[in-house]
Amino acid sequence: MVSKARILIVEDNEDLAFGLQTNLEVQGYQVELAMDGHDGLARLRGDMFDLIVLDLMLPGMGGIDVLKKFRKTNQGTPVLILTAKGNEVDKVTGLRLGADDYVTKPFGLMELLARVEALLRRASQVSDSASETLHIGSIEIDTEAQRVLRGGRAVELTPKEYGLLLALVERGGAVASRFELMREIWGHSSAVVSRTVDTHIAELRRKLEDDPSHPKHIITVRKSGYRLDR
Repeated sequence: MVSKARILIVEDNEDLAFGLQTNLEVQGYQVELAMDGHDGLARLRGDMFDLIVLDLMLPGMGGIDVLKKFRKTNQGTPVLILTAKGNEVDKVTGLRLGADDYVTKPFGLMELLARVEALLRRASQVSDSASETLHIGSIEIDTEAQRVLRGGRAVELTPKEYGLLLALVERGGAVASRFELMREIWGHSSAVVSRTVDTHIAELRRKLEDDPSHPKHIITVRKSGYRLDR
């Protein structure tokens, strides 16, 4: 666990917000609360946090708008969104705008704690990566600067997308199963949520491939997973 990490919870349900704050503080995190979108965005602009837990259904300014405005100035801080059960559109929209993971309400406390820990651990690993420049066709990965270029132009990747890309690179062309990627990047082992991997892979292709519908580098291996073709 990454102790002493600072977490901002943006959630208008007081019982849920205070419950999450209490349980995260027991785990050693420093936690602050914002009860609406405007307050949440103001705190994000005025202070630095290691992780954001963001409800999408907020009064005043919705979570999607908060995320959109936040990602204009901050691409690195991981964001875990809380979504209503069955609201697939919000999940996809949130991921495309730069959220790193999501939990569907109602959720179990242990699940949320595991995802928080996984996001913080992955962000820490990315920041500690050794200095190296990797090349995949026209794609250049600077691990020290945590920067990805495509054709010489910077590409904005979320921490999860960056982690997935590195996980594929590190396998040297070998296949990575969805189960392996879910466990390595998200810290989960349940096949039920493996669709999250597919969604992030689709976003990686959209940002890095010349033709995302016919990818040359991020290849699907049917019934197995994904591999990287340099």
